[in-house]
Amino acid sequence: MSNNKKLKVGIIGCGGIANGKHMPSLAKLGNVEMVAFCDIIEEKAKEAAKKFGTLNAKYYTDYKELLADKSIDVIHVCTPNKSHSFITVDALEAGKHVMCEKPMAKTTEEAKVMVEAAKRTGKKLTIGYQNRFRQDSKYLHEVCSNGDLGEIYYAKAHAIRRRAVPTWGVFLNEDEQGGGPLIDIGTHALDLTLWMMNNYKPKSVMGSAYHKLSKRENAANAWGPWDPKKFTVEDSAFGFITMENGATIVLESSWALNSLDVREAQTTLCGTDGGADMKDGLTINGENLGKLYETKIDLSAGGVAFYDGHTESEADLEARLWIEAVLNDTEPLVKPEEALVVTQILEAIYESSKTGKAVYFQ
Repeated sequence: MSNNKKLKVGIIGCGGIANGKHMPSLAKLGNVEMVAFCDIIEEKAKEAAKKFGTLNAKYYTDYKELLADKSIDVIHVCTPNKSHSFITVDALEAGKHVMCEKPMAKTTEEAKVMVEAAKRTGKKLTIGYQNRFRQDSKYLHEVCSNGDLGEIYYAKAHAIRRRAVPTWGVFLNEDEQGGGPLIDIGTHALDLTLWMMNNYKPKSVMGSAYHKLSKRENAANAWGPWDPKKFTVEDSAFGFITMENGATIVLESSWALNSLDVREAQTTLCGTDGGADMKDGLTINGENLGKLYETKIDLSAGGVAFYDGHTESEADLEARLWIEAVLNDTEPLVKPEEALVVTQILEAIYESSKTGKAVYFQ
């Protein structure tokens, strides 16, 4: 595929994440044209086409009609979790490269089908874990890849909100989403942690999911009180994950928890030669010449600065590098096989919470 070519992109799902992340970031790229938009609510697709599309952009309510357009190269799947898998598979089968919003799927089985479809069709598939593209994440990943922390054998994946329950869309609907904070924001924290450790071989998982504060009427919340009757997902969930090599990961997630230790899409890493923490900025700790040290990393110095002196946002960088991977036929940063392991672990936490037993991986 020549680099002069403008990739034709279709957007399936024109709700919050498409309008907040995908479409604005794609619109900044000179090598992309958004030519087709689909949403089950026709007005949303029409509005997106008008705002972000080419002059002759089309809009649909049936995604299969959009996929029938042979001129489209790339599809962005921005629908609720329930439909990620079958839309992605259909798009790959239709000969399109696919960026699917996180989490990959509701279940491990659905995620496996996506990985298999990408392999079978030879088309690229990536998942929208944009936190990997943050300045602190990229820096820490380099530190880990260089072996500066040694063997990372203990980590914490943080996704704790005190009271920030998303009360719009289908976030509180278990059938549509597959879960609450664990699958919504816990997924980002876990993805970051596994990526830093470069460890994708889980051995066992113990988990607990809670429906405690969700039952409260008129509860204090950043986005206004929720309706307890509609809050069918957990309000918090926690997992204890043991990896094949003996490493341990503790995953904590909540939308509503009476805690002041609030942090989201962050990881804490403990290795044999050093440690790292993302709270209040990135800090590396360790020992040197018999003394303990803590180094706060100044990411403003030598960042990925662009001509206007600003750094590229993670959403913009994610979109640009994804499109470049398609144009240059290189591997995307977020590989579907890695996202599959995130889904496996999340599903195991939910299963363990229901059964009260550990889940073991083969």
